[in-house]
Amino acid sequence: MAKTRDEILQALLRKPRSTINDLAEAVGINPISVRHHLNNLQAGGLIISEEERHGVGRPRLVYTLTEEGSEKFPTRYLQLTSRLLSQLKETLPNPMVKELFSQVAMNLAEEYTDQLENLNVEERLDMIKELLAQEGFTVEWEKSGDQYLIHEISCPYHKVGQNHPEICSMDQTIISQMLAVPAEQVQCILSGDERCTYVVEPTNLLEMDKSK
Repeated sequence: MAKTRDEILQALLRKPRSTINDLAEAVGINPISVRHHLNNLQAGGLIISEEERHGVGRPRLVYTLTEEGSEKFPTRYLQLTSRLLSQLKETLPNPMVKELFSQVAMNLAEEYTDQLENLNVEERLDMIKELLAQEGFTVEWEKSGDQYLIHEISCPYHKVGQNHPEICSMDQTIISQMLAVPAEQVQCILSGDERCTYVVEPTNLLEMDKSK
């Protein structure tokens, strides 16, 4: 069954916006079986369907891979990213490279500036969790004594960061920008820790809340 679904995904990769009959012919099974597989693939977020008009009569459903579905196929993003970063570091001075990463992170955080107004500390932390999740991180935060701890359980930059640790500054910058106070890194996956952890001092956060 998994093999058939893979063949359907392959067919959609070669020919986006295929109908059930198109896919039945490409995979070599009947349309009823194709429909069953498509329902499962759509429930898994790997494909989407939409109506398409083709002359007189009812519109037909056509199917296309989602971004998640496309990621099921081998890519070379990691190698390309690593090569681009290597070339960047050979071309620009190190401080300029760090500033570039910082600016990318600041620009991303600034997209949420309006949404941060009138939010308290913990609401901001929830928004940071949501933003970083959209970037591929798995994030949790907790209050420990007089401090807030922000844990990154998984990091989408891990493999790239092994050769280019400068990229790790991006999430730290995002956290600092969105809280408007410095975040100190106390654990790092690249250093052998189980996760990356940032500490935010409550005195700074309290001052931020009072200033609103």
